[in-house]
Amino acid sequence: MSKNKKEEIEKVSETAEGSKTGAPKKRGRGKKLKYGSMSLGIVVVVIAIVVLANLMCGLIVKRYPVKLDLTGDNRYELTDESIDALKKLDKDVDIVVTSPESVFQTLEAQYPSYYYQYYGQYVETPYTMIPQILDKYSVYAESGKGSVSVKYVDINRDPDVIAKYKANYSGEISEQSMIFACGDRVKVLGQNDILGMISPSKASQQTGTLSMVFSGESAITSAIMSVADSKPIKVAVVSKLNGSSVVDQIGANIAYSTEQFLSKNGYDCTEIDIATEDLGGYDMLVLCCPAYDFSEDVISKMTDFLYNNGEYEKDMIYVPSLDALNLPNITEFLADWKVQIEENYIKDDKNSVQISGQLYPTVKVSDTEEVGALPNDTLPIVAPFGRTITVVGKNNETVIKELIKSNDTAYTASLVDDSDSSERAEYNIVVKARKETSSGLSVYGSDLLVIGSPYMLDSSIVSSANTYNNASALLNIINGMSGKETGASIIPEKSLQMNTISPTAGEVRFIEIFAILVIPAIIALIGLVVLLRRKNR
Repeated sequence: MSKNKKEEIEKVSETAEGSKTGAPKKRGRGKKLKYGSMSLGIVVVVIAIVVLANLMCGLIVKRYPVKLDLTGDNRYELTDESIDALKKLDKDVDIVVTSPESVFQTLEAQYPSYYYQYYGQYVETPYTMIPQILDKYSVYAESGKGSVSVKYVDINRDPDVIAKYKANYSGEISEQSMIFACGDRVKVLGQNDILGMISPSKASQQTGTLSMVFSGESAITSAIMSVADSKPIKVAVVSKLNGSSVVDQIGANIAYSTEQFLSKNGYDCTEIDIATEDLGGYDMLVLCCPAYDFSEDVISKMTDFLYNNGEYEKDMIYVPSLDALNLPNITEFLADWKVQIEENYIKDDKNSVQISGQLYPTVKVSDTEEVGALPNDTLPIVAPFGRTITVVGKNNETVIKELIKSNDTAYTASLVDDSDSSERAEYNIVVKARKETSSGLSVYGSDLLVIGSPYMLDSSIVSSANTYNNASALLNIINGMSGKETGASIIPEKSLQMNTISPTAGEVRFIEIFAILVIPAIIALIGLVVLLRRKNR
């Protein structure tokens, strides 16, 4: 055998021996290790991206809340009015519900049978939407400087938890209530307030076919802004005179409705006896539908309140009665403010709306600067039995603003003999009189707001913000008069549709867990399976 042939055979032999010793296997293992490391790295990166995305979404939603309500009636979302108010919130507010969260599930199951018993109709009472609405307050408050925290306590098991709130609240705090607290300011919505958050609309009760509305957002937003207000407007509502009621039954209803209207919109209201109460601690005086005249001493007391030792900066709302016409001392008090209330009321057969089967006149804003912008200016302002107001004189001390008038198609009917006037014209229905004084470059003043129609403030009208503009117009006027800047605009009731597909609180929690934990876990498991299969291939 030649030397070259022998060397060639030895090389082939060495190659064969190398394959037996596993050299190529080392290269295969290196390749598997390489791909396995890449798979593991990909899995880790994907998991990190998913977790980071969840965290980022959570932070973004807290800072810039994303609207996501798939219900047909948008029941779980706050209105723009509430959201804007929460963005302006600069204090921390605690909301404490004095029952376990499960109580809302109980109410939701219980009350359809109640309405069926009394109205013969089955309706949906979705009380479980209230906890979810409360959660939205916490979320949207994060976009402002303040915060809203919500917790549920069982006061039957742990009654001491509300002791610190009782120290700053003179009323009773019972089960199924909501406590709103900010510093030493406390406001409580009782059990009836919470039950009344979901109720039949007044219009549907008149027609006999019930449709449910949610009015709780207005109460909740107002309570939050009220306790967060460091300088609340304190209102004295005249209810008694020397222990006796100032008003008749109709007047009592209007006075109560007015008080509730102001309270729900952030005013700190207290019923008083005008003869015995010291008015020094109040910012506003409200007198609705007095059934009889006041003595000169009481009139002087009201005058002194508005004069305020020459410092002014006090306000008063006066609403006349439709029955008590002979009130000479009150008439003289009004005349001092250049205002006279006539013994008639407006009718209008050309511009009117039907309420409970009767036609009531619509009226119009005559001073847009004083009344301000309305959320929906297509809605009417109604003035049932609106007594006309005459401006009896003007001088340098008193400034008169004619705020709301009838349409020029209106005429008047006498309250004395029921005769009608044939003259059609614009008549004043809401007037503001202002007395001012100056000191240097500063001007100070007190305002007297006269609302000629008691029923403009009726609860069935001011609560129907989806139907009438009364609440928005009157609140704008009163806020402007009192200088109240905090609070929300009128928040309309939310109509609730039947048979909507809406997740329960438990279902929402399940979705959160599934999105945040289960999906990343599934991705990690898939990645692990791929890694093991490639490793063992």
